[in-house]
Amino acid sequence: MKTKIFIAIVLLFGFSAAYCQIDLSKEYPQEKKEVKEALKEIEESIKNNETDKLISMHAYGPKFTEFQDGGKRQGSEENEEFERNFLGTITEVEKWDWEDLEIHVYGGDVANATFHTNFKFVRGEETYDFKMQGALLFIKTSDGWKITHEHMAPLAENTP
Repeated sequence: MKTKIFIAIVLLFGFSAAYCQIDLSKEYPQEKKEVKEALKEIEESIKNNETDKLISMHAYGPKFTEFQDGGKRQGSEENEEFERNFLGTITEVEKWDWEDLEIHVYGGDVANATFHTNFKFVRGEETYDFKMQGALLFIKTSDGWKITHEHMAPLAENTP
């Protein structure tokens, strides 16, 4: 009897492990398109100064993290403060390019978007010209794709 139970447990775990594995070569064209649309919504919310819409595109909570310009990891509160007090005060966008954008979807409900940016915008009287590298980690929720991690850093001018 113990042998049968042992075999049943082994088979159960074996099947569940095989079922839970993610095929890394599988493409998810519909989900990739949805993430690209989410990126466009992010861009438009910043261009149109719709800060609440931008904030709603984040999965804020205890699992949200952010790295900014080589600083220490931050959470939801710090990110929302930055989004509202910096991005939310942009008065004009002169240039917004997602360069070298790659979107990879895993299991249909997790996506990683990596890119280089070339942003030029105005806040009050000051003009900003950023060349950065970034990564956004998205999760698919019942309300659409939400950012759960951001990582932005200056792009070195002498990199290939």
